Amino acid sequence: MEVQSKLHAIDWIVLSITLIFIVAYGTYATRKNTNVTDYIKGGSDSKWWTIGLSVMATQASAITFLSTPGQAFHSGMGFVQFYFGLPIAMVIICLVFIPIYHKLKVYTAYEFLEGRFDLKTRSLAAILFLIQRGLAAGITIFAPAIILSAVLGWDLLMLNIIIGILVIIYTVSGGTKAVNVTQKQQMIIIFIGMLIAFFMIMSQLPENITFKNALEIAGASNKMEVLDFSFDLSNRYTVWTGILGGTFLMLSYFGTDQSQVQRYLSGKSVRESQLGLIFNGLLKVPMQFFILLIGVMVFVFYQFNPAPLNFNPDANDEIRKSKYAQEYSNLVSKHREIEKTKKAIFANGFQENEKRRVQQLNVADLQVKKQAKEIIDKIDEENLLKKIESNDKDYVFIHFILNNLPRGLIGLLLAVILSAAMSSTASELNALASTTAMDLYKRNVTENKTEKHFVKASKWFTLAWGIIAISVACIANLFDNLIQLVNIIGSIFYGNVLGIFLLAFFIKFVKGNAVFIAALITQTIIIAVYLLDWLPYLWLNLLGCALVMGIAIILQIFIPTKEKLKI
Repeated sequence: MEVQSKLHAIDWIVLSITLIFIVAYGTYATRKNTNVTDYIKGGSDSKWWTIGLSVMATQASAITFLSTPGQAFHSGMGFVQFYFGLPIAMVIICLVFIPIYHKLKVYTAYEFLEGRFDLKTRSLAAILFLIQRGLAAGITIFAPAIILSAVLGWDLLMLNIIIGILVIIYTVSGGTKAVNVTQKQQMIIIFIGMLIAFFMIMSQLPENITFKNALEIAGASNKMEVLDFSFDLSNRYTVWTGILGGTFLMLSYFGTDQSQVQRYLSGKSVRESQLGLIFNGLLKVPMQFFILLIGVMVFVFYQFNPAPLNFNPDANDEIRKSKYAQEYSNLVSKHREIEKTKKAIFANGFQENEKRRVQQLNVADLQVKKQAKEIIDKIDEENLLKKIESNDKDYVFIHFILNNLPRGLIGLLLAVILSAAMSSTASELNALASTTAMDLYKRNVTENKTEKHFVKASKWFTLAWGIIAISVACIANLFDNLIQLVNIIGSIFYGNVLGIFLLAFFIKFVKGNAVFIAALITQTIIIAVYLLDWLPYLWLNLLGCALVMGIAIILQIFIPTKEKLKI
C-alpha cells in the first residue's frame, strides 16, 4: 500500500494551514499574560461554552479518534458503557467541588489539601498527579505519532518532536488562556471532521444499503450490543463498571486532576464553571457514542470492501520479509474467502435467518486473525531491533481515511488527529507546570518573589514538562489499546487521590498524618492488585478510593497521633 501517495498537495495545504493557525492564534491571543492569575487561571473570565469545550478537548485526545473507532470495529458499541458514570460525576463536582475551589480562590486542586490537612499531604497528592499525568502526556504525543509514522512512513522520532514543539510554543507563551482559546478552534475542527467522516462512510456503502440496513448488518455480528448487565468481573465494560467504576474514575479525573480542574477554575463565576461541566456531561456520552458508531460503520464498510487481515502496515511489511510469509499468505486467502461469503450474504439485503451463518463466519474469521497475530508475535520475539505490534485496533480508522477518502478530506482528518493530540497535550503540560510551580516550587520558596518571577517559572516548568513528555513519547511502546492505556494509568492513581479529597470534604475528624500514611499504603496495594491482575482496571478507582478512606479512618481512630498525644 503506497500510503505516501495518498497525501496530495491539497492535503498538505489543509493540514499545514490548520496547525499553523492554531499555534499562531494561541500565541497571538494570549501574548499579554503577565501575572499568575492570567497565566494559570486564564484571567478567571472564561464563559461556560469555552469551559465546556475546553474540558471536552482536554479529555478527547488523538487517542480518542484513533483508538475508539478501532475499539468499536473489533468489539462493538459496549465501550460506551465506560462513560455512563460521567453525568453523575459532573453533577457531584458541580455541587461539591466547584463551590469550594472558587470560595478558596485556589490556583490548583491540591492547594486546598494543605489548608485541610498539611503540606506533606498536599505535596503527595501533587506528586501522584505529576507522575501519572506526566506519563499520560507522553502517550498523548506518542499515540498519533506512532500511527502516522507507520501508515505514512514519517519518522517516528521526528513526529514526536514536532507535535511536542508545536504544543510547547503556544502553551509556554500563553498558559491556561492559550489552551482555552485554541481548544475551541480544535473542537470545531474535530466535530466537522468526524461528521464528514461519518457521511463519507455512509456514501461509500452500496446503494441498496440504508443506515437501517447497516445497523442490522452490524447487529448480526454483535457490534450493536450497547448494554451488558452481567456481573462478570472479567468483563471490562458493563453497565456496573461504567456506573460505579466509571463514576469514581470521572470524579477523580474531573474533580482532582489539575489538567481538568484548571479548565473550570478559569471560569468567570461558579455558575459559568458549573454550566461548562454540565454542558460537557450532556454532550460527552453522545459524542463518544457517535465516535464508536463511526467505528461500527467502518466495520460495515469492510463487509463490502476488502480489508487487510491485519491493519498495521509495519507488521505486514515485516511478515513479507520473514520465513512465515507463505503461512501468513494462506491465512490471508482464508480471510478473503470468508469476506466473499459474507459479502454475498449481505449483497441482497440481510435476512434475520442468516444471522447464525454470519456469526459462524465471524468466529472462523476471528480464529484466522488469532493465528495471524500469533505469527506476528513470533516475528516480534525474533526481531530484537524493532517492536512489531500484532494488535491493530489503533490502525483501523486511519487505514480507512487514507485509502477511501478524497483529496483534501485526508488532510482535514489528519488535522483532526493532530489537533486532538495538541489540545490534550497542551492541557496536560499547562497543568503539570501549574502544579509544579504552585504546589512544589512556590510553596517551598522562602524568600518573597514577584508575580513576574512565578509566571517565568511556570513557563520554564511548561518547557521542562514538554521535554519530558517528548522523551516519554520517544521511548514508549504500543500497548493493547492506547485509549485503554491512558485510562489504566489514571485508574492506578486516581482512586487514591479522590479518596484524599473526599476525606477532606466530608470526614472532618480525620487529620493529615492518618491520610498521608493511608495514601502511601493504598498506592502500594493498588499497584500490586494491578500487576497481579486481580481486578479489571476500572474497579481500581473504587477500590483505591475506598481503601484510602477506610485506612485513614481506622488510623485516626485506633492509632495515637500527635494531636491526641498533645491532649
